[in-house]
Amino acid sequence: MKIVLLDALTFGESDLSGFESLGEVVVYQTTSPEETLERIVDADVIVTNKVVITKEMMAECTKLKLICIAATGMNNVDLEAAKDQGIEVKNVAGYSTDSVIQHTFSMLFYMMGHSRYYDEYVKSAQWQKSPVFTHVAQPFSEIKGKRWGIIGLGEIGRGVANIAQAFGAEVFYYSTSGKNSNSTYEQISFTKLLETCDIITIHAPLNAMTQDLIGHSELLMLKDKAILLNLGRGGIVTERALAAIIDIKEIYVGLDVLEKEPMSTPHPLMEVEHKERLYITPHIAWTSVEARQKLLAMVIENIKSSF
Repeated sequence: MKIVLLDALTFGESDLSGFESLGEVVVYQTTSPEETLERIVDADVIVTNKVVITKEMMAECTKLKLICIAATGMNNVDLEAAKDQGIEVKNVAGYSTDSVIQHTFSMLFYMMGHSRYYDEYVKSAQWQKSPVFTHVAQPFSEIKGKRWGIIGLGEIGRGVANIAQAFGAEVFYYSTSGKNSNSTYEQISFTKLLETCDIITIHAPLNAMTQDLIGHSELLMLKDKAILLNLGRGGIVTERALAAIIDIKEIYVGLDVLEKEPMSTPHPLMEVEHKERLYITPHIAWTSVEARQKLLAMVIENIKSSF
């Protein structure tokens, strides 16, 4: 059995030796669209995180029996074509829940506590010149007593809600599908969530109901000094609108996901003047060491269970 890993760079330094007991393993750190077909044409199994596998490619791969997506989302594989050609497609779910929850709070604390400002204040030798022992030029608040709104109360959203509640926040949620019901937390309208919550975190998928969910008018609804964090999918927050609003309204926004990844050049968010109000991480919420280990173990199990 020949197993081809197409974008192993997304796994970082993770140990890939678990695949070797299953057959011949060929590892590519990255794979461009032009290189994909040549690399998979004689494979029995493909492992892809984000590399796109098209109908036309599958038609050329006469040995291909299984496509393992090393992620939860499956939009990089033509599922209908795979079904028609008798190729099994398996994804993984739940491997990064704890990692994403942790990164949500990491982003929140960084922004809420003005960590960048205080770190630079000390390292630029400004503290040494202070006439008093402390420095409170950038006031910060506690989570306790704040209204925390969650958009997307799935497994990750519920995990965030539990911890937010432990910190003393009042937790509310908005269901983007309208189908989610949870008796533990109060469900409120989208408008009320935007207008009344001090902290808003997004943990929803990207679909027709969430595309550009938070645009120009929605950003203007936010409370002054509100914190908005998107750990769902790029495209839920309209980036061009955000770039315009964040300089005229004091809101604080953290993004781990963007519409295009890596971000395009030039990019409107790189032109923001109030950079202290914007925190961007390169889609890393899912990538704790433990999450990547769990992900690879689940991919290996998916292969084993198919042969």
